Amino acid sequence: MTRFTTSADGTEIAYSVTGSGPALLLVDGAMCHRRFGPTTELASVLDKDFTVHTYDRRGRGETGDGATPWSLEREVEDVDAVIREAGGSAFVFGASSGAVLAMEAASRLPGITRLALYEAPFVVDGTYEPRPADIVRQMNDMLARGDRSRMLSTFMKMVGVPGIGLAVMKLTPVWKKLKPVAHTLPWDLTILGDDGRGTPLPANRWKVEVPTLAMDGGKSPEYLRNAMRNVAEVLGADHRTLPGQTHLYKSSVMAPELVEFFSRAQRTAGPIA
Repeated sequence: MTRFTTSADGTEIAYSVTGSGPALLLVDGAMCHRRFGPTTELASVLDKDFTVHTYDRRGRGETGDGATPWSLEREVEDVDAVIREAGGSAFVFGASSGAVLAMEAASRLPGITRLALYEAPFVVDGTYEPRPADIVRQMNDMLARGDRSRMLSTFMKMVGVPGIGLAVMKLTPVWKKLKPVAHTLPWDLTILGDDGRGTPLPANRWKVEVPTLAMDGGKSPEYLRNAMRNVAEVLGADHRTLPGQTHLYKSSVMAPELVEFFSRAQRTAGPIA
């Protein structure tokens, strides 16, 4: 069942709740939402241990583009709005660009008590071609022309989808589902900031002071694994590589890692006086 909460600027944020236990918020990556992406299945596995909150980020699913112009601050406020509905505090798991948003939120919101991240798509060394410095402008120019299909193609090529795979994707129903949310790509790319130019992450960009787990997949590209090692370094986080996983992780593999990490808070909290 869809619920709605009001963000700070008046935008109605669509979200769902399932399960019981400590509150856990899942933050999607680019173009995904509650009913289209990996968190749908992941939530159904995790709800045996947590009260899982999933939500539609701005411009996706049942959440509109926003009552005010998009900004990173508005997206952080959206996270805060869902956490308020969860009782004021929650564990958070973010994947891909959602991991970067989760890092930004954890730097600003006291309600996030533990943070797990999977493959934030930074480029921190020479193992992958840097993103063009003007990629956000390019995307906005395509959007202004109404060329959503080219926006998707440009993004897919940039993240390494091979030409044959892209050609096949354009013939599937998935492509039609992606085009309505293509306008959110410049937003996700803005969230990534300049951390795609092939240089290490700045040590002072994030002020995350809660226990954090940075994860990557053993079969993912080298640049993503290197990026998450760098994330672990700058956040002082634990680091874990999930054997056999790619950027599209399997819920059956991810869920036990999250249960183990977030359950540490319960085991170490001690008795209440």
